[in-house]
Amino acid sequence: MRTRMEGKRLHISFKKVGRIPVNVALGNMEELKAALGAVKLDQSQLLFAGESAEQVKARLLSGQHGSQLVEEIRTEGAKLLQETMPELRYTLFRLYAEQGTRVEYEHVYFRRRNRLTTFALLAWLETEHGVYFDALLDTIWSILDEYTWCLPAHILQGPEMRGPIGEGQQAADLANASGEVFTIDLFAAETAFALSEISVLLGDALPDLLRVRIREEVLRRILRPFVTQAPSGWETATHNWASVCGGSIAAAAIYTLQDDDELAAVLGRAFPPLASYLSGFEEDGACTEGYMYWQYGFGYFTYAADLIQRRTGGAVDWFQDDKVRQIALFQQKCFLDGRKVVSFSDSHGEAGIFMGLSGYLKQLYPELEHPELGLRAGYRDDHCSRWAPALRNLLWAREDADGRPWHTASYYLADAQWLISRQLQPQGAYVFAAKGGHNNEPHNHNDLGHFLLYAQGETLLADLGSGRYTRAYFGPERYEILCNGSQGHSVPIIDGQYQQAGAAHRAELLEFTSTEAQDALALELSSAYGTEKVRQWVRRFTWRKTEPPTLVVSDRFEFTKAPTTLVERFISWHPPQQAEDGRIVIAPTKEARLFIGYDPSLFDWSVESFIHDDHYGQSRACYAIDFTLKPSGQIRLELSAMFICAFE
Repeated sequence: MRTRMEGKRLHISFKKVGRIPVNVALGNMEELKAALGAVKLDQSQLLFAGESAEQVKARLLSGQHGSQLVEEIRTEGAKLLQETMPELRYTLFRLYAEQGTRVEYEHVYFRRRNRLTTFALLAWLETEHGVYFDALLDTIWSILDEYTWCLPAHILQGPEMRGPIGEGQQAADLANASGEVFTIDLFAAETAFALSEISVLLGDALPDLLRVRIREEVLRRILRPFVTQAPSGWETATHNWASVCGGSIAAAAIYTLQDDDELAAVLGRAFPPLASYLSGFEEDGACTEGYMYWQYGFGYFTYAADLIQRRTGGAVDWFQDDKVRQIALFQQKCFLDGRKVVSFSDSHGEAGIFMGLSGYLKQLYPELEHPELGLRAGYRDDHCSRWAPALRNLLWAREDADGRPWHTASYYLADAQWLISRQLQPQGAYVFAAKGGHNNEPHNHNDLGHFLLYAQGETLLADLGSGRYTRAYFGPERYEILCNGSQGHSVPIIDGQYQQAGAAHRAELLEFTSTEAQDALALELSSAYGTEKVRQWVRRFTWRKTEPPTLVVSDRFEFTKAPTTLVERFISWHPPQQAEDGRIVIAPTKEARLFIGYDPSLFDWSVESFIHDDHYGQSRACYAIDFTLKPSGQIRLELSAMFICAFE
């Protein structure tokens, strides 16, 4: 960045000027104010970058990508016109506090945001169709009247859930001058961003009353509380909350505040969360939260950084940071094949790609591989119906992008300790991915030494990915849930014990080599189980790039005391069958067949079926394939096991 503010908490003193407090600190704030004062531009230029609105619309409707996406938006708009605005009832609001479930309230909340996004896009694209415009006005009015823009799961302990100010607390402790207190969560910040940008996009077409109300509610619920209340925990977070909240607030301020001093006050407070978000990445740029959180968190970072760069005339340019470049390159490293994703942590197994984000980043970083356009995320792929990416998927997508399929490549992300090796062969794609890391990552799963295998359109040894978000999912019971605990991963179970959560339980890299013939990764993982009984556990992966490939997984254990039981567990979406003595087969199709070889003199195998509830509440069967060391195997203080995973 040309204006260096990252990592610094500004010491702010306030005086009341206009609608929000003004920062009168010196130093970098003065540089920021000067940069803001030097740039005078119409706010629409923040979005259109020199083009007129009519030029942008014509470009969208004439291109294949743009016209297809617009048609999807029209289809959704026509459907929504047949529905009534769903109500956020108190009986839905209270369910999270009473029973820990989120989906009932959130389903209605996101339907309302879908109406906002869809009708706003259509009101801008198709001004001749007043029915969309009227529907938008009613939607905005209703959202402005919501009790809170937050989700109940994020305000359980927030000021909105307390009694009136004065009951056990002093008004000055938390309140601003008006006596109101507000929680700012992901969705409240996103709503402020959306409403502010929609107001600028539609401009004078919106009634004055609505434009004034948008401004007042954004100030009241978001901007004023942000600079007057005690800091929120997300302001120093190193994950998506910092970028989404900080970035959305910065964007809303850029659209809402005309006074340079007022805008500097908000941006000066928003920059440290953005810097904190970046600090959560190591130099390899890996998003250990999973790809969907890269798309979400880094997406909002990019949307905000773009607006900040434009509003400051380039004086504040986050994209000059090499770490930002490395994070941008993460997308091309974490896909298996087509839409199939390396689903470590709370990711999903498949994802469409935001072509707007990809097109924008490609212009900044030529080495970024633009995905083939057929992988474009559909308009309704985002179940939260977020405004910011929806608009930019229209404005930023490149019709001339030379998008190509994912190609043969091996990536080792040294800080995350992820290995992804993608082999494209005449008969199809074969992919192996494994991870080390530690068991206190953002959206952590206890999964040290876990791996997956993909072939010919099927994930044969799987990572279950994200589960359904409930209070328990983020509470003390988190690792009792199959997809989060090591019981739902392809790792050993020792004396019935699973891996433990916490940063102390981590992998140590012993070896990584990569050649045209094979990739090899060896990890020391003895700390995973939190017991002194395991003196050493070395897991070695050897990925032989033959046609078709073969994976050799070998475990070497040293114990201080021999365990009573040892189970080598493999997780699959598909049930296995015995092939012959010493081999089982997973074969969901004729093309996708995986044979797992084992020593039948040491192990018996069995399979147990489970039901995995995914992030969207869909249930799917999965299978734990357990190779249990035979009692006659006489578990020794030193033990080695080898499994050969071969595609045939």
